[in-house]
Amino acid sequence: MKGIILAGGAGSRLYPLTLVASKQLQPVYDKPMVYYPLTTLIEGGIRDLCLISTPQDLPRFQQLLGDGSRFGLSIEYREQPKPEGIAQAFLIAESFIGRDNVTLILGDNIFYGGDVFARAFADFREGATIFGYHVNDPERYGVVEFDASGQAVSIEEKPKQPRSNYAVPGLYIYDNSVVATTKALKPSARGELEISDLNVAYLRRGNLRVVRLSRGFAWLDAGTSSSLHEASAYVQTIEKRAGIKIGCPEEAAFHSGFLQLPQLTERVAQMPRCEYREYLEREVIAEARRLA
Repeated sequence: MKGIILAGGAGSRLYPLTLVASKQLQPVYDKPMVYYPLTTLIEGGIRDLCLISTPQDLPRFQQLLGDGSRFGLSIEYREQPKPEGIAQAFLIAESFIGRDNVTLILGDNIFYGGDVFARAFADFREGATIFGYHVNDPERYGVVEFDASGQAVSIEEKPKQPRSNYAVPGLYIYDNSVVATTKALKPSARGELEISDLNVAYLRRGNLRVVRLSRGFAWLDAGTSSSLHEASAYVQTIEKRAGIKIGCPEEAAFHSGFLQLPQLTERVAQMPRCEYREYLEREVIAEARRLA
């Protein structure tokens, strides 16, 4: 399974913050936003990644993440000259995907709680798997409708009259037919290749699985100024109360076996003195040595 992080777009809803840096490089409490989806993929055991962004923002992501080796990953980069829908990512990354299955995560989506994605990656065989999350404002999202037996029967993008309160969050898993299926899509009225249309194509083939996320799971969409602030406050609260970090790719890479303890220790020693380094030294490295 390969992974794509889609970190493009104009970020107009975050203006004027995005005059300084792209949306996915904005801070969410103590880390760049992109660290959170990156960590989600690492926790799921995915180490071959492609990050897609605008031509002007790609150099900043490359400076931040490099080739991924410091996390035990391989990261490639692709340009999205013009945002033409989420599904466009599969056409941009066609050569990266090759013959593999692929998961796509949006760069402004933050997930926390449980191992549902890791299990979904491990269990995936064919078709497509998406997720449903209960929200109060489903009209802002793609909405999935279920029948009495819990099977998905329809998916509609930003409906005026939603048929359920289950929104589809920004993580999707597809088999290798996703590129061909995307190529067969027609642009929507706004000229984009809609991810909901892609999911409907799998649904019509009877090859779409929808996993409903539990109430204890948190999904934060940090695409507006208010939601960015709310996401930061949430992360700060959890981290201070539990003494852990959310969205820490070094820690995730170590626990996923992508980095061994000597490698992690070396990388942490290169960091400046800060709370982030102290956390990794105290809670990850020291604990690993104690248990060795």
